[in-house]
This record gives sequence, C-alpha cells and structure tokens, in this order.
Amino acid sequence: MASRVRLSLPYPDATDPERPPPALTSDLLEEIFLRVASPADLARASTACVSFRRLIADPAFLRRYRSIHPPLLLGFVSSYGFHPAEAPHPSAAVARAVAFSFDYLPCTTRRHRWHPCDVRDGRVLLKCSRVEVLVYWDLLVCDPLCRRYLLLPPITDDLLSSIGIQTKNISHSGASFIRSGGIEEDTSFSVIRWMQSNSRLGVFMFSSGSGCWSVSTSISWGDLGLDEIDLLISSQCVYDCFYWKLTNMNTLIKLDMNSMRFCSIVLLPGHEERQIVIVESGESRVAMFSIIYEGTSVDYYTFSQNGSEKSHEWLLKSTIPLPAHYTSECYIGGPAEGCIFIQCFRDEEDTKYSAFFSLEIKSFNIERVRRTRFAAFAYPYFGFPPSMSPRRI
Repeated sequence: MASRVRLSLPYPDATDPERPPPALTSDLLEEIFLRVASPADLARASTACVSFRRLIADPAFLRRYRSIHPPLLLGFVSSYGFHPAEAPHPSAAVARAVAFSFDYLPCTTRRHRWHPCDVRDGRVLLKCSRVEVLVYWDLLVCDPLCRRYLLLPPITDDLLSSIGIQTKNISHSGASFIRSGGIEEDTSFSVIRWMQSNSRLGVFMFSSGSGCWSVSTSISWGDLGLDEIDLLISSQCVYDCFYWKLTNMNTLIKLDMNSMRFCSIVLLPGHEERQIVIVESGESRVAMFSIIYEGTSVDYYTFSQNGSEKSHEWLLKSTIPLPAHYTSECYIGGPAEGCIFIQCFRDEEDTKYSAFFSLEIKSFNIERVRRTRFAAFAYPYFGFPPSMSPRRI
C-alpha cells in the first residue's frame, strides 16, 4: 500500500517578506508626465524633486510634450504691450507667468515706434515707419520670451524697380508671417511683404535661412480687372493661399503660394464695409466669418467653387450672436489655433471698455479671454510657460 505524502505549509513567520513595488523608471515617469494636460500642473510637478525637474526640463521630453498638447492662448499683443488672459479663462494661471515687453528692441522715437503686425509660433513681427517714407516700414522679428530679435533687411530699390514700383510711388505696404514648413523646434521662419502703388501690386518673400528678400510675383490692377483700388486689409494665409480684402470694396485678392498666381474673388453684396476672416473648413475648402461695425452677430459663409476661379458661390451657413452688452463696435481677426478673435467695445457710464473673445471655428463657441480699456486691435499670442518654450530666434 502506497504511503500517503503529507504536505506541510510553512508557518506565516517562515514566508518571504512581501516585495516592494518596482521603482518608477524614468521611461514610466515620462509617460505619466506626458499625460498631464495642464502645463501649469506640469510646472508644479517639476518642483516636487530634483529628478522630476531634470526629466521635465529635458529638451527631448518638452519636444514630445509640445507635439501632443496644443499651445495655450496666453493673451494678446498690441502696440501697448502684452495683455494676459484673465480668469475665468483656463489659461489665466499660466498667462500670469508670461509677462513680457519690447523694451529690449532697438530704440525708436516716440512718434515712430514698433507696432506688431503679426504673431505666429511664439514670434512677433513688428513694424516701424521710416521718418522719410511713412508707408515704408522697417521690419523686425522677435522672440519675446527669450528677448531675442532679428532686424530684417530693407527691400532694395533695385528689387522694387524690377517689378515696376518706385519707393516714392508706394501707397501702402504690409507684412505677415507665412508657414515655413519647418519642424516645431526650428528657428527658421518666413515673411511675406506686399507693396502697392496706384498701378501695381508686388509681393516679396523673406527667408531667415537665406537672410534676404526675393521677388515672388507682381501684377497690375488692370490685370485683376480693377480700375480703382484701396488699401489691402484682412490678410490671412489659408491652405497655401494668401487672401486680402480691399477696403471699401466688395473684392478679395487671392495669391496661390504654389503657382504664385493672383486672382480676384467677388464677395456678397454689402461687404464693402464689413470685416472678414478667411478660414479652413476641411477638405481643402475655405469659409468666411463676416462682421459689420455696430453689429450684434457674426455671419459664417462657406465657399463653393465649380471648375474655375470665376465660378463660385458664397453660402450663408450660420449666424452667431455676439455676447450681450458688447455690440457698440467690433473688430475681427485670426485665424489661429482653430479660432478667430473678436474685440468688442462696450460703453459704460464713465469709461469705455473692450473685451477680447475667442470663437472656435468648428463649434462656434465664444469665450471671453480678457477685458481691457484700450481701443486698438491686438494679435492672439499662443505658447507655453517660459520654462517649457523653445528658443524661436
């Protein structure tokens, strides 16, 4: 008869001590920190210990974090300086740490000082009128967080004469950033500049890589079917095309940045006095937000084009009411990071206030960013806290 085998269990005192959980490796911590949605919370986490701070401050980690999380609307830039977002806006806490000024830029006179004319990717494009020719500006690009700048060279008389424009005949000029196609960390940028005379429109491109201007294209107003012209305003770059609206006219000028060809587009009747913003609406289609002074709403149009530049139709899709009590005068700008921006002025008993609002292009959601007392249009400034921002110049 087979003998029974007795199994004996060890006494509890004889068991191995419980093993501690594995330590959090740097790779695991990085994945955790990448999921922190708020840059403000991430900045606070970096103060917990030296190892956290070392990991979060690592440039490779910050590149990954910025590639996952969109930049925050930190405030607005105007001729009066930087205006941070205010509570209850979700970016208010971070915006308080982003105070900057332009006091490090080259000195100018009180009459001729630097004024912003565009903002993109953490850079600010500024202009300063020359004393001798007020419509001909000096241009400068700066990184306000790093307090660095690059003064752009002037466009030479030879370049202007090559397209049939002389400095003395310039009636208006403007400038804006364009998409350079560089990677997120790249310090390169591109600027488009346009010069108009009574007879022609000329466009020049500046590349920070080459450090010089080049002639892109030019056209006569007659070739665009225009007998009389006014100032080019409301400039936007959408789907590799640049759009301008002519002041007091019912006309858009479009420049295809790939073919460098111009065309004119007729707007709906009544848009002579309206301000517009051209935006991307998906599938390479464009749309338009339109607003009138002393209006109470923003109109949203889609653009249908069938086969040629001359065969198109604007369709009114929606009318978005503006916030109550902010309807005395309105200015519109953008687009940037999926939003357009509206500055509305409100009359009160003793003083005149304005408020900046963001309007999401897809949802039409309107949110107040801040309130202020100055009456001048400003440009939205997107970015991250200074400790998380790369150098842009």
